[in-house]
Amino acid sequence: MRLKVSLLTLCLVLWASSWIRGQHASMTVKGNLPTGSQALVWFKPNEGIMVQGRAIPKGFLKPGVTIETWIDYRDLNSDGKRWALLVLFPKDEWKENQVIHQVAYPELETVWLISTFFTGHGQNYDELMSINPLLPEKVRKGDQWIIPRQLLAKELGGLKIRPNKSSPEDSLDDEAKIEAYRRLLTYQLKADEKYAIYHLRKGEAIYSDVVLRYTDRVFPLEVNALSLLIAKKSGIRDVRIIKPGQALLIPIDYLASPFQPEGSVALKDEKEVRDKIKQTESLSASPNLKGVAIILDAGHGGIDPGASANGLWESDFVYDIANRVRSQLLKETQATVRNVISYPGVRNTIRNRIKKISPSAEILTSPPYRNDGENPSSVGVHLRWIVSNSWTSKFISAQGDPKKTLFISFHADSLHPSASGTMVYVPGSSGVPDRFQIRGLKGVQVNELPKYGSVTFTPQERFLGEVRSRQFAESLIKKLAQNQLPIHKNRAIRNIIQREGTAFVPAVIRYNKSSTKILIEVANLNNPVDAENLSDPEFRSRFAESVCEAIKGYFKN
Repeated sequence: MRLKVSLLTLCLVLWASSWIRGQHASMTVKGNLPTGSQALVWFKPNEGIMVQGRAIPKGFLKPGVTIETWIDYRDLNSDGKRWALLVLFPKDEWKENQVIHQVAYPELETVWLISTFFTGHGQNYDELMSINPLLPEKVRKGDQWIIPRQLLAKELGGLKIRPNKSSPEDSLDDEAKIEAYRRLLTYQLKADEKYAIYHLRKGEAIYSDVVLRYTDRVFPLEVNALSLLIAKKSGIRDVRIIKPGQALLIPIDYLASPFQPEGSVALKDEKEVRDKIKQTESLSASPNLKGVAIILDAGHGGIDPGASANGLWESDFVYDIANRVRSQLLKETQATVRNVISYPGVRNTIRNRIKKISPSAEILTSPPYRNDGENPSSVGVHLRWIVSNSWTSKFISAQGDPKKTLFISFHADSLHPSASGTMVYVPGSSGVPDRFQIRGLKGVQVNELPKYGSVTFTPQERFLGEVRSRQFAESLIKKLAQNQLPIHKNRAIRNIIQREGTAFVPAVIRYNKSSTKILIEVANLNNPVDAENLSDPEFRSRFAESVCEAIKGYFKN
């Protein structure tokens, strides 16, 4: 009896081992190289693709990659990735506008991995599913998955600048879009708490299409927390599984001002600004912008690289955009153009390749202030508006028109990953003080500080500051859209930042005396597509061109 049990146990163990090996089997395929030799491509379960490192040519690797026994797919360059995919999937069809991928290894492939290989990011999983609605999520041998060029990774021949996902309101201008989104809400009192009710549409998500649209929360932890709160109040257990038509209850206190109920002070103020924009005539300048003062600022710099994610950092890339704008304005106009910050190792050079963080930066006060102190963010931010106000004052004193002063600060943020495209912040009048004096800049010795370290604003100045800035922001967003550059699909123009329970206007535009002042968040580095766009010199060039076109359009001649 013991012998029989032992044999049965042995059989079960062998069967289980065989089953486990089958479930986690890998696939190795040998492929021909351009050199005439061959190399192995290894498809590992739940991990991805590896290639035989000591066999493939260095021309298949990204710069700086160390050759090891096996090289990860992510360390291959464009030629290496395409070769590896063709070896593994020889039946795939690579056409001009799409790739047709045929599932060859159903025990290894998943929609997430297909998305990773062909689009560059597994996070495009849901979009890939929506493009192939007739295919099941559990892949089957022979299934053909369509990857259109707009979703295909740039290094595999995809579009160099990836657009946002489309929505019905995309073609509307800012005001019309806000009004269209507002009409999708209803308001009610439930259990002594006021709510706005939104019914989720097909293809929408609670993070990107509710929280990011209807509230001022944009940072990851706050977006996630509010999404969970809305789900809880709406009786939803899992925010990842919400059917179209689901009623979502958004507490009134969390709504942004354009979506507050009728009769609220916030909505009244919002309407006053929009009405004033319609009544305010466009500014007029000569065709070459003579008599216009433009001040350009690039956020962070030096010891403070700013936001970072997906292999990119903020400072150098937005500095490059500012330099491109400066260069084009100086070539094509007679506007007075000044930069707030300079990188000594770069100066005004336009760079197509940005390999590392620039180690030093100077705020162009007199004398220049090195952005390398113990707290560079606070000191550097305040010196930016101080030196800007100094230049603006001198421009006006020399018989310059105060209304023809423009300040632009370029940034890239690190928001919730579902947020993408450009956002523009304007100084909400309620967030600008009557007066402010900077204190605590001990040891900072610049000539501008004593005279320009304090500011005062009349109620009219605060109000018109928001009006003028919104006018320009709308001009910019329209120009970006016309040039097919990604803009934030829900609310691309905002007048406050909400962070950790506090609403504020960024200091560089809050205390700025320029008639028109905006802060541009060019891209969201936490979003892989946005990061890919910002790393592309063609994107930075087209973005700069759009900014210049918007400036010319704003000062109509």
